[in-house]
Amino acid sequence: MTDSVRIAQIGCGHWGKNLARNFAELGALAAIADDHPETAARIAGEHKVPARSFADILADPAIAGISLATPAAMHGRMALETLAAGKHVFIEKPLALDPAEAETVVEAAERAGLVLMVGHLLQYHPQFIALLRLVRERAVGAVRYIYSNRLSLGKFRTEENVLWSFAPHDLSMTLALTGEQPDRVSAEGAAMLDGSIADWCICHLSFPSGVRAHIHSSWLHPFKEQRLVVVGDEGMIVFEDSALDWERRLVLYPHKVDRSGGAPAPIKGEAQFVPVERGEPLRAECRQFLRSAATGERPPTDGREGLAVLKVLDRAEQALRLSLSEGAQ
Repeated sequence: MTDSVRIAQIGCGHWGKNLARNFAELGALAAIADDHPETAARIAGEHKVPARSFADILADPAIAGISLATPAAMHGRMALETLAAGKHVFIEKPLALDPAEAETVVEAAERAGLVLMVGHLLQYHPQFIALLRLVRERAVGAVRYIYSNRLSLGKFRTEENVLWSFAPHDLSMTLALTGEQPDRVSAEGAAMLDGSIADWCICHLSFPSGVRAHIHSSWLHPFKEQRLVVVGDEGMIVFEDSALDWERRLVLYPHKVDRSGGAPAPIKGEAQFVPVERGEPLRAECRQFLRSAATGERPPTDGREGLAVLKVLDRAEQALRLSLSEGAQ
């Protein structure tokens, strides 16, 4: 069904080259474009496709869609040009830097009847898909609290802070788990390396249903930790993507609380490792884009989902800036 869908990869840097490889291995890569001619020629040579200009790709009716992995400030403009050319578009996160610009892109895609998909990769992770299914099946009862830690030492960025670099994936997962937008967003952090770009941030979310969440991001941490915890009133689930063993990455804890006495008392259950079939999230994400382009199927991370995440990011960024300014006084 997706065999006839041809995709061009725009931007072949740190992450774009991985997208190019996956689309090539899926038999969909038709062309490469990159502002650096040497990079474009190298990646194009690896996959035996031509290196072309963005304008040339947009004018080619044989190319059904593009995958954008360019600097975030360019996402909105390039997506609008792609949609105007009648092509589907996959955008590596974030959808844009400004919610108003992102909304323009989403509306343009909807008017044109074209697929707009955002690269919130972890929604295509088999372990998260299993976790989401368990939550929806109420394996832990009603969700009360969610928290996520995405921590490591480097890679230090100079073009974006740790909130924009690390938190979008966790925000995307949190919004999927709650099924709603937060009514309150706050954030605090610090810029310890250069005084202007936050390298540590905690974002706090409150939802209309009563669910609370926090997302902790840092690239000044002694070791890598990628952990998502969902606490319900009848159990807890932990998705630890940084665990070495695949079989131990998703754990259900059937803990409960006895409220019959004078004070609440924990009733601990045995940890249950949830079996999940192995899979590569990036390959699944690329395959979803091809399937959506071929059939019109709505991807889990469509334009509306990307816009919802961006709106929370924008609110958190405003709170983070206030925190940094207060810390500098």
